[in-house]
Amino acid sequence: MSMTERTIPDRLTTPFQRFIKSWEVLLLAVAISIFVVNSFASPYFLNAWNLSDATFNFTEKAMIAFAMALLIVAGEIDLSVASIIALASTAMGAAVQYGAGTPEIVLIGLLVGLACGAFNAVLVTIMGLPSIVVTIGTMSLFRGISYIVLGDQAYRGYPADFAFFGQGYVFWVISFEMVLFAAFALIYWVVLHKTNFGRTVYVIGNNPTAATFSGVRVKRVKFILFLLTGLMSGIAAICLTSRLGSTRPSIAQGWELEVVTMVVLGGVNILGGSGSIPGVVIAAFVMGLVTFGLGLLNVPGIVMSIFIGLLLIGVIALPRLFSNLKARMN
Repeated sequence: MSMTERTIPDRLTTPFQRFIKSWEVLLLAVAISIFVVNSFASPYFLNAWNLSDATFNFTEKAMIAFAMALLIVAGEIDLSVASIIALASTAMGAAVQYGAGTPEIVLIGLLVGLACGAFNAVLVTIMGLPSIVVTIGTMSLFRGISYIVLGDQAYRGYPADFAFFGQGYVFWVISFEMVLFAAFALIYWVVLHKTNFGRTVYVIGNNPTAATFSGVRVKRVKFILFLLTGLMSGIAAICLTSRLGSTRPSIAQGWELEVVTMVVLGGVNILGGSGSIPGVVIAAFVMGLVTFGLGLLNVPGIVMSIFIGLLLIGVIALPRLFSNLKARMN
């Protein structure tokens, strides 16, 4: 390749041009478009309290998605996150029946999330099993335990102050969950994009073998990422249980699909190696606006599930179709 062939693209592609052509900018344009469409579709959409309520459609899932993004960038996946929520919520509900207060309930939710993440991590990093197989198995295991404990019953009677985590507002229409979402978005942005740990995650996702021979403790990093995913699932369980005020074994059913869709829609390569936290943040808003808008139009939940499934397939398939088409044209 000549010098001219190499320098022309460098001169033409400025940082601003790369930004304009980025996936995040496209997603932002989609989010704005959906917001405008929703404002015309329903007269109730632009109400400040309704917009605040719309954030509950994605904040809990997005908190898990931040940790899931790092895990997928590293070339792994955790499909048990919704079942971890169910098990953590069941453990919290059981503790309430024995008189546990809010601090104990929160601690139990966090510890159960961490324990489930550690269990997945041991099976994947120490025993060397594929993460997709392991977490499909633990997805059934964790939720199965919840069904065994609860059956068709529900735990209720949570302390009044516990409701703040899922129903409380920090300022006017800004909920505690929204503040928590913003805080975690900033934390995970710094971790992935501004630290050596984040750079290590990218290296592992691109070539784990080369990373191992370069002295990177691949198993250790992946173990930490599974712990983070379990911890964030525990936090989501606290917020969701607090918001609902009860625990059923079917809690958060199907959330694993929505979390993965949020991550992939945010531009994270499902095969690992690339992705960004800002993309996941924007994708969270996109999915939240879509589901809330459809809800205002009284669209059935099954239609939303179909839409999310098609969205996941489309986000994975379309880039490959475009690249194949471009290769044929060249």
